[in-house]
Amino acid sequence: MKIALVGIGKIAVDQHVPAIAGSTDWDLAATVSRHGKVDGIEAFTDLGAMLDARSDIRVVSLCLPPVPRFDYAMQALKAGRHVMLEKPPGATIAECHALEAAARRAGLSIYATWHSRHADMVAAAKEWLAGTALRALTVTWKEDVRRWHPGQAWIWEPGGLGVFDPGINALSIVTEILPDDIHVSEAELDIPENCQTPIGARIAFHHPGGARIGAVFDWRQDGDQTWEIEAQTDVGTLRLCEGGAVMEVDGIRTGDAAPLDGEYPRLYARMAQLVRKGEIDMDLRPMTLATDALALGRRIPTDTFHD
Repeated sequence: MKIALVGIGKIAVDQHVPAIAGSTDWDLAATVSRHGKVDGIEAFTDLGAMLDARSDIRVVSLCLPPVPRFDYAMQALKAGRHVMLEKPPGATIAECHALEAAARRAGLSIYATWHSRHADMVAAAKEWLAGTALRALTVTWKEDVRRWHPGQAWIWEPGGLGVFDPGINALSIVTEILPDDIHVSEAELDIPENCQTPIGARIAFHHPGGARIGAVFDWRQDGDQTWEIEAQTDVGTLRLCEGGAVMEVDGIRTGDAAPLDGEYPRLYARMAQLVRKGEIDMDLRPMTLATDALALGRRIPTDTFHD
């Protein structure tokens, strides 16, 4: 199937383009970006122009920041194209529901992707936890924003999510591996004096079984980056490290892979499956937890941030 990639930034170049190139399901037929291009691929600077010129392209994959994503996605749906959304799927829950409703009315597929759910050890962790009684779960997600999001000012503006942009990856794993749904009970948010979104967060969650669940997100990490989830249960302790690429049970490693290895190819395989079956995948639980933390969180002013 022919696909167009919209928004040719770092994540598109590093992950989306190689995943499409390595897939037997997809043919990257066009790009849309004001600045970026992919060598050898027809490039447009306007989505409407691409949709008008390339009626043969059935699917549009959006790698834009979350705030403009709704308008682009709705434009593609109205043009009869299936839509794939980079995480988070939008700036608000309501607009994501509107996109899903539009896709259903048009008989089109739409996919809210969560790449961290496709890390190598996430499925194994979900299976292991299914037969246990959870006692506690701790998420530690700390990285250096300057390393991973250099010069991306939109993350500090309303709708940009701040530290929840990477933190939502952790929430996507947690909502996938836990048998029971959780919700935010309280949060603290570190907001730089010159920003609209948090650079750090501490969150407590309610678990229906009474397990203690908490998360710490921080974008000020120097040195080693930390992406870990530890679950204490009645039969032992499970740890997911490196964003879900490594799994340990009671300190014994049961499998591992390189971080991000295979995640984006699996997203595109899932999108191909949805299009062929005429289905929709719009799980918004990770975004619900993130936006609820932003709604409930107590704001704590902190030092100004300069990239």
